[in-house]
Amino acid sequence: MRRFLGLLLLLPGLAGLGQASAQPGTSAPATAAPAEVQLLPGPATLPVTGTYTVAFRVRGGQLGKYSDFPELEGFKKTGKTSTSTTRIVQGRRFSDLTITQKYVPYGEGDIAIKPFQMTVNGVVLRAKGSTVHVGPALPPNPGTITKPANPTAPLQAVADLDKMFGKPKPALYQDVPDHAFLAVLADRPRVYQGQGVRVGLYFCLKPEDQALLSFHDFDDQLPPLLHELHQATAWQEPGPEPSVTPDTVRYKGEKYLRFRLAENLYYPLTPQPLRFPPLALTMVKFKLLKKPEPGQDNRLAGYKTYLSPGLTVPVLPLPGGRAGTVAVGDFRQVEALSTSHPHVGESFTLAFGVQGQGNLAAVLAPTLAARPGLDVYGPEAREEPAPGGGRKLFRYRLVARRPGTVYLDSLLQLVVFDPATGRYDTLRPSLHPVVRGTGLRPDPLPKPSEDPFYGPALAGADTTLQPLDVYADVRRYADWVLLTLAGVAAFGWWRAGRRA
Repeated sequence: MRRFLGLLLLLPGLAGLGQASAQPGTSAPATAAPAEVQLLPGPATLPVTGTYTVAFRVRGGQLGKYSDFPELEGFKKTGKTSTSTTRIVQGRRFSDLTITQKYVPYGEGDIAIKPFQMTVNGVVLRAKGSTVHVGPALPPNPGTITKPANPTAPLQAVADLDKMFGKPKPALYQDVPDHAFLAVLADRPRVYQGQGVRVGLYFCLKPEDQALLSFHDFDDQLPPLLHELHQATAWQEPGPEPSVTPDTVRYKGEKYLRFRLAENLYYPLTPQPLRFPPLALTMVKFKLLKKPEPGQDNRLAGYKTYLSPGLTVPVLPLPGGRAGTVAVGDFRQVEALSTSHPHVGESFTLAFGVQGQGNLAAVLAPTLAARPGLDVYGPEAREEPAPGGGRKLFRYRLVARRPGTVYLDSLLQLVVFDPATGRYDTLRPSLHPVVRGTGLRPDPLPKPSEDPFYGPALAGADTTLQPLDVYADVRRYADWVLLTLAGVAAFGWWRAGRRA
């Protein structure tokens, strides 16, 4: 709608240009003068809620092709506008066209703008480097709504319509109280070191407040919030993406709609508590017209910032100081054998691991105790993650050299810590395969003389003993050869000098 209104404002100027070119009493010169192109730099100072501009002006001609406006560090591109003006000098009509690119600053301070260049109608326009001072926001005028933190929001263009149609009168609107709040919630009040805790950032409101609130500039507000949720002393697994569809929850006995803005799973690596600072989220809040009129929006847009209280999750150390050596979680063992009656000399596979809730990355492969008559190869790890946990298996390949029962519980074990009971648990395989067959004796090594290749070669080999210092003699002969060559080269250089 605003673009359409802007085009309506440009139509009179464009129509005037068309009439000027179609008048029968004027004749165009045979060769039109080239259009004058000029680069217009932006202001040197502006408030953080203001707009920096880069523009170019085309005088006395039409606009052809032009390159893209530059990307400025410290600023974000917003809308682009065009302005057309007509001047009459000595009965002649001249038109000026100005294309303006707007930029908004990310924050306060002195921002350096690097030199850049643009091409307009084949003319290269160069701009020198400069420094723009971005100061604090100007105090708002009485009777206006609070400006948002990011002036690039779509609602910023409401001010342009206010100039044409008049500003709405706030006295005619009423501020209806809402029951929304922003909260950082954890699914556990305290955790052990290595135990997972799910922490989420949620925005909750009552169903009747949906007509009063709307999300504002969410794509720019979310990254700083995610940065504040990061914990340097915890293993962090990202949760599901933010959802635009709320779920229904009960809070203090009342029904609320809960929007999930962020959710992560944290596994503390140290006994330091997890601290989440207070967070802020700016929403669009509407004031309602005291006397609603049919066919009108009956709402006045404003802004309201919601603050969440800080959250601290205490972390308890593991008993005995065994953090980092055992897995923490609600795990149960999983085991399987490729065959329960292997034969002597044949390999069979043992799969042993855990399944449940916890950090699978902390589950390390158990070491097998050595046992005579049993060869063990591996393990090969395979992980099947699931939300908050999953399954992790270790596959071993075993080869028995003797018959009998193989007690696997004495070969490997896996120690885990159960946070529900606060105690350690040792997981061992309960399967006992029975090896069949007779024991394998190692075959004697073949004699070299019986080998079909080395036998004849050894029989025809020279049995003469060689001196042990043969390599020293070779080195001595090589040194004499090098000295002789050096003497010949020196004699040749001396003869060449005498001839010169």
